[in-house]
Amino acid sequence: MTSGNDDHARDTTGPGDQHARAGRADPATEAFLAHRNLLFTVAYEMLGSAADAEDVLQETWLRWTGVDRAAVRDERAYLVRITTRQALTRLRALGRRKEAYVGSWLPEPLLTAPDVAEDVMLADSVSMAMLLVLETLAPTERAVFVLREVFALGYDEIAGAVDRSPAAVRQIAHRARAHVAARRPRGAVSPAETRSALDVFQRAETGDLQGLLDVLAPDVVLVGDGGGVKQAVLVPVPGADRVARLVLAGLGRVAGRSSLCRTLVNGRPALVMYLDGELDTVLAVRMDDGLITGLYAVRNPEKLSRMESGTALSRQAG
Repeated sequence: MTSGNDDHARDTTGPGDQHARAGRADPATEAFLAHRNLLFTVAYEMLGSAADAEDVLQETWLRWTGVDRAAVRDERAYLVRITTRQALTRLRALGRRKEAYVGSWLPEPLLTAPDVAEDVMLADSVSMAMLLVLETLAPTERAVFVLREVFALGYDEIAGAVDRSPAAVRQIAHRARAHVAARRPRGAVSPAETRSALDVFQRAETGDLQGLLDVLAPDVVLVGDGGGVKQAVLVPVPGADRVARLVLAGLGRVAGRSSLCRTLVNGRPALVMYLDGELDTVLAVRMDDGLITGLYAVRNPEKLSRMESGTALSRQAG
């Protein structure tokens, strides 16, 4: 097994760049493209799915082209409002899809550039661990939390996006903030600490059980997502000993055919496994107090397309 240290990814413009390539865009297109990365980030944080976020942006664009821009005082707020409403509609539909999903559902991993990791708040908000915490919120709570805590929108702006009064939004924000605080990772963990823990997994082909146990919290949980297409644990596996032995057994079965490389996924160091030269698994972690408490293995091929090139995320326009 080989290892890498490529904590780097390439940004891509994504859908919409055909307008820019065709020459100077019209004002509506220019405004949309100026806010596109921000809007994608809003939709992705609400949905945990890049594919669904892209669909939301397409719906946002179609509605934006029909707006009388002369009556729009704040383009950013207006576009965020459209995006949020579309994302809420899709989030409810996505909830029904998850009920029929085979095995555990994990967010779609994104290959991200170093600038995402440098924005600590952004990296925290899109991390696999945080997205799973956000999954425990009701749709409106999730929207309010994301817009207030990540994008610092005012209560009046959020009220317009979720069709609630500013007073109700304040209450929802308080409730969501307390809910997330009780479930988010404990204590700040530096990227260096995460990379050090991942290094142990890159060396795990040697069968070093104790090495794995040293970086796994006693109550660690392994969650796999194969989507019914690839083999993965169907229910979360708890306990350091069980998880360590399962990891070693899995690596042993593909010895000589696999390679593990370190990269940036959702703004945090993570591992990607290549099997026979093809991308097979993305392994992200949650760390609390210096130990791994969550292992998230995404194998569903439909969720790995965003690992081929970088995704631009932003909390700002432009």
